[in-house]
Amino acid sequence: MAEKAVQGAQVVSRVARLLRIVGRVPETGVALADIVDAAGLTRPTVYRLLNSLAAEGLLDHNAETNTWHLGPELYVMGAVAAGRYAIEDLARPSLQRLADETGESAFLSIRRGDETVCLVRVEGSFPVRSFVLHEGVRFPLGVASAGLAIMAFLPEEEVERLLDDGGARVSRFGAAHSAENIRANLEATRRAGYTVNPGLILEGSWGMGAAVFDANGNPAWALSLTGIEQRFRPNRQEFLGKLLLEEAHKITQQLKERRR
Repeated sequence: MAEKAVQGAQVVSRVARLLRIVGRVPETGVALADIVDAAGLTRPTVYRLLNSLAAEGLLDHNAETNTWHLGPELYVMGAVAAGRYAIEDLARPSLQRLADETGESAFLSIRRGDETVCLVRVEGSFPVRSFVLHEGVRFPLGVASAGLAIMAFLPEEEVERLLDDGGARVSRFGAAHSAENIRANLEATRRAGYTVNPGLILEGSWGMGAAVFDANGNPAWALSLTGIEQRFRPNRQEFLGKLLLEEAHKITQQLKERRR
């Protein structure tokens, strides 16, 4: 019985991994070969699991492009769960104010495990934009302004666990994401209250972020702004950071009031 339980847990873990991989590229879907590479599983295993998920409506296969997409059953589940977990309604006014006052694109991201997931994007009026962030994109904590803003306010032991990734961040995102560099950015974030990402993911594409805390005081979400480097010069960072902190604080307070 114990062996069956372990095997069952392994299947659940693999299914969750595949769903996350497919969900990373909602616009175009993901090809089978790319899913196999990202999952670290054999092609027959991935193919069997994908087809089983499609049969349950959790995934959808586009025969014309031969790509896999999140399925209609996930949409239904998400709609049902939204009332309990979503803060989009609380965050949208803040995102709109940030976009209107700065001209930059504003985002809401949520922490999911050791990653952040972008939930909402509101476009600013400035005509030149950065497209590093979009709804559904995932980054490890410590990568991108949202992940840095959240990670900065986690317990130290959890920060060290996240940094001990065997070089995965450096391998995927470059030397600027070494543990030493991330620690320095986290310390700067704690001092200022907001984080600055100086084009670490894509050269010339800058971002700033501020954490939003849940009713228990845990950093669970983040607001962020992205744009080109010229729009994030040092003399403007204080203005942008102040706006981010103000809006993040408003949402945090609303979440506390909801709980009362």
